[in-house]
Amino acid sequence: MNLLFTALISLGFTFTIPSTRDTAISTFSPTPVEKQVSRGAFDIQASIQAMAEKYRVPADFVRSIVAAESNFDSAAVSSKGAIGLMQLMPETAREWGGDPKIPEQNIEAGTRYLSFLINHYRKNRKPLTCAIAAYNAGPAVVDRYHGVPPFRETRGYVARVLSLLRHFRREGRRGARDLQVAEATAGSRANPEN
Repeated sequence: MNLLFTALISLGFTFTIPSTRDTAISTFSPTPVEKQVSRGAFDIQASIQAMAEKYRVPADFVRSIVAAESNFDSAAVSSKGAIGLMQLMPETAREWGGDPKIPEQNIEAGTRYLSFLINHYRKNRKPLTCAIAAYNAGPAVVDRYHGVPPFRETRGYVARVLSLLRHFRREGRRGARDLQVAEATAGSRANPEN
């Protein structure tokens, strides 16, 4: 076992190493359906925005992970035991300070973990791609391969998250343009001399 891996384990980090059996091709549609799961006053988008700001992670990036992992379903549970919006394993959620069954804590722990991964790979040639791969396959695997591992499932996951990220960024720009047009139109109605 290499020294870095041993040191991380001694600090309490846990890793999931996918087997070669984890090579199924995903049939996920790249266009997410954002479900507003009603759990009292909980607002997924507001929570994503707040945690993204708190941990300095782009909100569209967090949305992309949530869309790829659970399609915005806070009750999602994978066959491997990952739970909630960001599909956290219970140990990982606890390690990053949350209960995976509580949507707010799931988003916070997942976003905090993403922040760690982005920081961990910041000097890499493709830090975002490595962070996405590590979220899926674990940092030890990404470190071992010095980038995205050659697993079909992980490569598909990285492509899906990047596609979703482009989608959310386009939607964000489109929403900002629509808001500017609406404000300009309202301003011209209020002041007909323009």
